[in-house]
Amino acid sequence: MDYTEIFFVLYAKFVKFQFLGYNRENFTEFNFDLKDEALQGKVWKFGDNIDTDLIIAARYLNTSEPSELAKHVMEDADPEFVAKMNEGDIIVAGENFGCGSSREHAPIALKAAGINAIIAPTFARIFYRNAFNMGLPIFELPEADEINEGDVVRVDMDAGEIINVTQAKTYQFTPIPEFMQELVNTGGLIEFAKKEIATGAKQ
Repeated sequence: MDYTEIFFVLYAKFVKFQFLGYNRENFTEFNFDLKDEALQGKVWKFGDNIDTDLIIAARYLNTSEPSELAKHVMEDADPEFVAKMNEGDIIVAGENFGCGSSREHAPIALKAAGINAIIAPTFARIFYRNAFNMGLPIFELPEADEINEGDVVRVDMDAGEIINVTQAKTYQFTPIPEFMQELVNTGGLIEFAKKEIATGAKQ
């Protein structure tokens, strides 16, 4: 794979969607076509300011192997988390999730552990970008604190809704730009670039 070609594909997308000048207040300028798919899982709750060191501790950063990182995800926030959770579960957290260092290991670990999505009122800016780069869907929801641990939550990306199945409540989530939605659909930034290059080669 020619990584120079990957760079230019991604750069063109970044410019088109003003991704380098990320500003969540401007996202509504786009006409989004969210994918017709729902994510559903049991909720695990965490509080405000969950930083990347709580998501995956620095002592485990001697590897970038997703399966190894997954064994220790959220360990310092809840030592029993990996043992308790199941693949497809959803994390609901407080303000500023993913603050701290810019390590990409954090979303990698969460995705590899089987976390289906993360819902929070706000995310740290770099974590927000890294999560989509890794293909991990995350959703900004001001009413996230109304969701309880153990609730079953469904994210309808086509309708732009987060449904608390347990409480029978429905919320509208902050829209996601089309390009970032494509990143989730294809499994992350590198996979997206490979797909773009392959599509171009066939034309």
